Amino acid sequence: MRTLALALVVLVALLHYWFMVLEMFLWRTRARRIFRMSAEKAETTAQMAANQGLYNGFLATGLVWALLSGPEQLVPRASFFLLCVLAAGVYGSISVQRTILYVQAVPAAAALLALWMAR
Repeated sequence: MRTLALALVVLVALLHYWFMVLEMFLWRTRARRIFRMSAEKAETTAQMAANQGLYNGFLATGLVWALLSGPEQLVPRASFFLLCVLAAGVYGSISVQRTILYVQAVPAAAALLALWMAR
């Protein structure tokens, strides 16, 4: 169970690094196609998306920090960042797009559950 928990935490971190890249650097190109935005909408929301991407990078880095901080700090630190990801995913699914629940919140919840079960 510990290996599964660690793998899921890594997966959530990698997803959030991908979200960061998408929102900070690929917003006007790849993200525009993924989110089916017009060029005008992508342009007007680019600054907001870059800011959002930065926060996703912080979440991912927090998870990596938790993984590298040793066994006694792993669960509390990873739990904090996974709960942040879960909250953001639930809020995003309500306020923006339902698929955010499945792409962001569900992996975080699965990682959290596996982490707590592995204790």
